[in-house]
Amino acid sequence: MLTISPKDTPQNIFHGYMVGAVAPRPVCFASTIDENEQPNLSPFSFFNIFGSNPPIAVFSPARSGRTMETKHTHQNVLKVPEVVINVVSYNMVQQMSLSSAEYPKEVNEFVKSGFTPIASEKVKPFRVKESPVQLECKVLEVKETGKGGGAGNLIICEIILVHINEDILNEEKKIDPNKIDLVGRMGGNWYCRASGSALFQLPQPGHHLGMGVDSLPASIRNSKVLTGNNLGALGNVTHLPDMQGYVSSAKYNNEEELHKAAKKLLDDNKVEDAWKLLLANTK
Repeated sequence: MLTISPKDTPQNIFHGYMVGAVAPRPVCFASTIDENEQPNLSPFSFFNIFGSNPPIAVFSPARSGRTMETKHTHQNVLKVPEVVINVVSYNMVQQMSLSSAEYPKEVNEFVKSGFTPIASEKVKPFRVKESPVQLECKVLEVKETGKGGGAGNLIICEIILVHINEDILNEEKKIDPNKIDLVGRMGGNWYCRASGSALFQLPQPGHHLGMGVDSLPASIRNSKVLTGNNLGALGNVTHLPDMQGYVSSAKYNNEEELHKAAKKLLDDNKVEDAWKLLLANTK
C-alpha cells in the first residue's frame, strides 16, 4: 500500500491524490457579484451541504497552486456576501467547464460561456437559467485555511431561497435523479454522470438493527465466493426468513456451487430468496 504524507509530498501531487480519492464531488456553480456589480460565474467541487435547519452549504475556492492568488469568487463574497449556487446537470457541463477558465476579472462568464442570467429574488447575484436547481444564499462566514497554494477558503452560506425546475420532479413532486441528470467531479479531467445505469438503490437500516456479518454462520461468513457486499446484504436483515413450506428444488454438488447461486440472487437484490436458499442447503 502506498503511504504518503502531505508534509513530504509536493502540493500538486498530493492534490491529485486527494481529488482522485474523495470523489465524486458535487459541483457548486457559484454566481457572485463585486462591489461594482460585475458578475462572476465559476464552478467549484470542494462543496457540499451541512444541515437543513438552518440549511447550510459550504464551498471552497482554493488558492491557485501556481500563483497562490485567491479566486474572484472569494474576493467578491468578501465585498458582497451573497451567492447563488447553481447545480450542474449533464446538458450544461461543457459550458460550465468553459466558464472555469481563468478569465480576467472584467470578463463576464455568463456571456463567455453562453449561460442566461436571470434575476434572483433575495440576493444580488444572478441565477443561471439553465441550471435545474438554484440556491439563493447569504454568506455567513469566510474561513481561510492558509495562505499557500492550494489552501482552502471555506465560504459558509445559509440557503434562503430555492428554485427548482418542475421538469425534474416525479409524480410525488420529489427530485427524480434521472431527470436532474447531475454530474460529479472526479480527479484530473474526469467527471461522472449520475443517472441511468450508474444509479442504484440501497435501503437504509434506520432504526432496524441488522443482525450483522458477525452473526452469519461461519461457512457463509468465510465464503470464498460471497463478497463483502453480499455479506453486508445478508447481515442487514433483522431476522431470518420463515422457512415453513420452503423446499429447495436445486441440488448443489458443493458449497462453492451453492454460494455462486446465492451470490446471483444477492446481486439481483433478492436477499430473502438468497437467505432461504442458503438456509435450506447449509448443514
